[in-house]
Amino acid sequence: MKKSGFPKQPQNSSLEIGDDIPEAFRDTTDTGSQLRIQPLVLIIGGLIGFAVLAVGSGFLFFITAPKKVVDTQETPVVSTPTPTNSPTTKNDAVLGHLAYPQASESELLAITADGRIKLRTAAAQRFQAMVQAARSSGVILVPISGFRTVQQQEQLFFNVGAQRNQTPAERAAVSAPPGHSEHHTGYAVDIGDGKVPVTNLQTTFENTQAYQWLEANAARFSFELSFPKNNPQGVSYEPWHWRFVGDRNSLETFYKARDIKPVQ
Repeated sequence: MKKSGFPKQPQNSSLEIGDDIPEAFRDTTDTGSQLRIQPLVLIIGGLIGFAVLAVGSGFLFFITAPKKVVDTQETPVVSTPTPTNSPTTKNDAVLGHLAYPQASESELLAITADGRIKLRTAAAQRFQAMVQAARSSGVILVPISGFRTVQQQEQLFFNVGAQRNQTPAERAAVSAPPGHSEHHTGYAVDIGDGKVPVTNLQTTFENTQAYQWLEANAARFSFELSFPKNNPQGVSYEPWHWRFVGDRNSLETFYKARDIKPVQ
């Protein structure tokens, strides 16, 4: 049995080509020519070497070439910073009261004959309609307070608080700090019962016909109670304090950036 590969040749002996060169490459006409095989061997060796070099170079290029990052996001997303000075965010709250902007005088409309008590035009018109509807049922709704400037609220908070010997926290339970009252918006109104004025601005107002009528009908005119019992702001229960939420601006004023869920 022949061994694989080229056999070791004895010294000083002539190369026997016939047994080790494949039949297709044998030169049968000139068995004495040993040099004809060398160019073919060189060509085959060169081709093999070139192939090895090409494969090796390709692999080296593959592992060293910088990888191209494919950006699948055609349009970059630009994040918009959240405003930190929004007038209705909880971060601006003082002693449980949220900050509110002051309405412009040109936006107000009087709801009393003497013109002293005013609301924003949309709120004033709906309030007057509500008063007429209540009167047709024998109930007299009386406006006690409406729009207030920040300066008026400052006097009400600090001066009255000093007269009553109240700390700011104690005062805040019954009156908002300046800049943080719903009355600044022109959408809030304090309501009394014309038949029982002694209950004005008192929790006993909840026992009057006026309050009971409001509780049953105020939503039809886009008014709601601002500070019910156990309200999340921690403000004292105020059955007399109602606010208008009947248009987009009023709704956003009182509900934007507040964690209040729909009622099922």
